[in-house]
Amino acid sequence: MNISLKQLTVYFSLVALGSGAGLLGGYYLLPTHRPRPELRNVTVSLPPQTTPLNPVKIPVKTRRGEQQNFIASAVLQTGPAVVRINATRKVANPISDALKNPLLRRFFGDEEDTFPQERIERGTGSGFIIAQDGRILTNAHVVANTDTVIVTLKDGRTFEGNVSGVDTITDLAVVKIEANKLPTVKLGNSQNLIPGQWAIAIGNPLGLDNTVTIGIISATDRTSTQVGVPDKKVSFIQTDAAINPGNSGGPLLNANGEVIGVNTAIRADAQGLGFAIPIETAARIANELFTKGYADHPFLGIGMEDLNPSKKKRINKEQKLNINQDYGVVIERVLSDSPAEIGGLRPGDLIVKINNKSIKTTAQVQKIVESSAVGNTLEIQVDRNGKLQTLKVQLGTDSRK
Repeated sequence: MNISLKQLTVYFSLVALGSGAGLLGGYYLLPTHRPRPELRNVTVSLPPQTTPLNPVKIPVKTRRGEQQNFIASAVLQTGPAVVRINATRKVANPISDALKNPLLRRFFGDEEDTFPQERIERGTGSGFIIAQDGRILTNAHVVANTDTVIVTLKDGRTFEGNVSGVDTITDLAVVKIEANKLPTVKLGNSQNLIPGQWAIAIGNPLGLDNTVTIGIISATDRTSTQVGVPDKKVSFIQTDAAINPGNSGGPLLNANGEVIGVNTAIRADAQGLGFAIPIETAARIANELFTKGYADHPFLGIGMEDLNPSKKKRINKEQKLNINQDYGVVIERVLSDSPAEIGGLRPGDLIVKINNKSIKTTAQVQKIVESSAVGNTLEIQVDRNGKLQTLKVQLGTDSRK
């Protein structure tokens, strides 16, 4: 069979086109030209099962014949107010520090001077605009101890950010940029969340801007100890919406597009689980940080555990107590000179009620304390050796910053 040079050229061109990256080895056929569908305005009512409160109507643009779902509507409403935060900080160079060791200097001599004393660390996180004048809420670990903060809006504009306050106890921080008439998020309510409700996360995971993931609320009122970050003092919303490094500081939305939490990639080993700080806590901390540069934290001063038969046996043995109940919240220790000690709480007390609200778990106690203000008085009913006692404890201030 005789094949001309021209035929060979056409053949190999088709093979190269069909095996290009991402084309899965098939031929890539260009579609015939079709006129662009006309855009029109429609009003979308969210499905009743996705709106635990009142249904909302969000005007959006769709193509003829297409229906905008509640996820897209929520993202269109909130997405413009989600920002990328690029931060840099100077840290000690470990190589330079290591070469200060006399044993290593014997081998490397004066080469220590050839290594820089510091190196630049760069990180990317997310945040969202809570006021038109450029106030932004994010995670503390995104901007803490940084030298520069650059904020990029969804429309591409960039601003230098000023870190107005950082609160490591809740892992929250606020940043201010010099701009006006910016898009803002709408704050929702996380107090009545129910596992199984929709959850939408927006952020910049792994540096991929404006990524949207969806899942459900997996659980509520997760304590910092349960999550594995006992140094934090905040309850968490648990979700299976993907939250990866770079998502930190972005918003968690409900089906209405309202912010119910601040996403935090606080557990690097979390597989299929994400956590968010409830928006009520975040808004309160943000207000204090913008107002005075730091946040006050109500402090009780007890160590407590959710009781079960095996824990009861262990605590009785270790603490030399005589706890008879198998379930409830037991005080294991009381810190010296703390509000709890001053108010009369003791190790071995079982917390029965706080402000006339029955207590079953440590998460309930933590939530009540967190939602209170410094100086508030809690009326705490305890079971002490089988007798009920009611004590009044005035909350103090946690001095950690």
